[in-house]
Amino acid sequence: MIRDQETLNVLLDNIARFVRERLVPNEERVAEDDEIPADIVDDMKAMGLFGLTIPEQFGGLQLTMEEEVLAVFELCRASPVFRSLIGTTVGIGSQGILFDGTPEQQEKYLPRLATGELIASFALTEPEAGSDAASLRTTAVRDGSDYVVNGTKRFITNAPQAGIFTLMARTNPAEKGAGGVSAFIVDAKTPGISFGKNDRKMGQKGAHTCDVIFDDVRVPAANLIGLKEGQGFKTAMKVLEKGRIHIAAVCVAVAERMLDMALDYAVQRKQFGQAIANFQLVQAMLADSKAEIYAARCMVLDAARRRDDKLPVSTEASCAKMFASEMCGRVADRAVQIFGGAGYMSEYGIERFYRDVRLFRIYEGTTQIQQTVIARNMIRELS
Repeated sequence: MIRDQETLNVLLDNIARFVRERLVPNEERVAEDDEIPADIVDDMKAMGLFGLTIPEQFGGLQLTMEEEVLAVFELCRASPVFRSLIGTTVGIGSQGILFDGTPEQQEKYLPRLATGELIASFALTEPEAGSDAASLRTTAVRDGSDYVVNGTKRFITNAPQAGIFTLMARTNPAEKGAGGVSAFIVDAKTPGISFGKNDRKMGQKGAHTCDVIFDDVRVPAANLIGLKEGQGFKTAMKVLEKGRIHIAAVCVAVAERMLDMALDYAVQRKQFGQAIANFQLVQAMLADSKAEIYAARCMVLDAARRRDDKLPVSTEASCAKMFASEMCGRVADRAVQIFGGAGYMSEYGIERFYRDVRLFRIYEGTTQIQQTVIARNMIRELS
């Protein structure tokens, strides 16, 4: 749902210009240094990118799902690393507070998240709990006016920069499934929190993840999201459902960037006395990529609009995330193939994207988890 097309167009134009003039020229520098320059982070804050999804009453832009998707289509034509910095704050890190937090919790945290003063991180995954999120072992035991948290979280995006964590922990040890899990807002500077070394990853250099260790960390009971125990898994699923549409939009945008790079190279590169773009087998790879990107874009927009219309979108979100992330991997592979030997060399940039996009098929729910969600929903609807 687009509320004001003219205002949205201004925002999209500003993001597109920022991507062109600031982000794309710094992609290689970020990959080499494994760090986004501070001045770029400041520019992202000034543009309001950390507050895209936060309500206007808390200082955000309050984009609808469709508007958010269109913004992502522009922003992610640059390296996905830049989006990753704002992603947890715009998405899974803040949305639990927005969806299920009390008015007091929202008032305390959302304004500082909207400005980028605080970066939110989503602490769900553990060494023994990833796709099987309901089996998490981190515990939160009530002790007077606090909960005492113990456990380890793994692969937590933006953990080294986080100001707060949206933490999922088990408050009811007797309940082994999802019903025993609660959600908390945890100040990252709380005594007892420590961090592992930054993970060395296949790609997405500049986007940092690490282990987060909770050792007798005291969290005020007032920081239990919604002040209700046992609701954490439901909160996480609502957050991830929206996040899957967002990630699908990221996949579309990055695929479009890679296809543009491949097309430019195919037109310029000559073999056998002509541009390789004239060869039908190269044209087939370009055409397949274009068609799949178009299909994914339509899926993402449809899912976003359905969500804005308050319709159930669990199946559509999983379909979009599954198809778009798999599509993005295929486009990356074709793009490297079109570049040929040059595609294997770092100086052309396409090999960096090839490594970066491999993660899309894993986080926010693997492709196999999306297949399971879709099939279960189909069976449930039939019965």
